[in-house]
Amino acid sequence: MMENLTELYCLMDDFCKDFEPKMHEILLNNGSKLRRRSTQLSLAEMMTLVVLFHQLRFSQFKVFYLL
Repeated sequence: MMENLTELYCLMDDFCKDFEPKMHEILLNNGSKLRRRSTQLSLAEMMTLVVLFHQLRFSQFKVFYLL
């Protein structure tokens, strides 16, 4: 399980390294203003948790979080 989790995180991190600059470029060109507060989790960490949540087929995030 841990190998798969590490691999999943690495895939998400690689994706985010390419995606985030492009996303911010599009948002800036769009003219919309968004708040950019610093977060405790990176986008790759959040995406990893969401993908893992769906892979394990939990129905409630609270149950997933408490395990």
